[in-house]
Amino acid sequence: MQTDLSPVIAATAHWMIRAYPPTGGALAAALCEVQARQAVTVAAWLRYPTAMDAALVGMAGPGGSARLDWVTGADATAERDAEEHAWRTWVDEVVASWAACLLGDPVLAERAVADIARGEHTTGSPAAFRRLLAPDATDRDAAALLRHPDLLASVAGLHRGELLDRLGSDEALAA
Repeated sequence: MQTDLSPVIAATAHWMIRAYPPTGGALAAALCEVQARQAVTVAAWLRYPTAMDAALVGMAGPGGSARLDWVTGADATAERDAEEHAWRTWVDEVVASWAACLLGDPVLAERAVADIARGEHTTGSPAAFRRLLAPDATDRDAAALLRHPDLLASVAGLHRGELLDRLGSDEALAA
């Protein structure tokens, strides 16, 4: 039984990068990918906090990218080659939504990283998420689309309430 979330993290981060591509060359692409992967990792660890949770999603599957593609307009493309796009079955909609929330809201990202520090997946080192928590100007430029709150709104809004509930946010109580 797989207790590693790496297929979900890799596929969901890949989806995020395709939906919100980097602006610039190879360095920008790498910086954008790191930021997406860090946000998705935090979101996945929040969504599946225990080894048992990770094993269950590994067995059942996360659900795929169909709704995310529809929400962002990516479903308008021609019929996809099943083999070429098999990775899409490992995309987790909730994880993508939560990652979008984290990328668009630095305060929420800090709360999320603090929360996972108490979990099974990490040793509690927030330094591993520096590009998510404290992006410099180069990071922000590379991921301008990936971090733009207005562009993220349709995806972030799908499951924002659940994330706020998970984090015990005062904002969730006011809603």
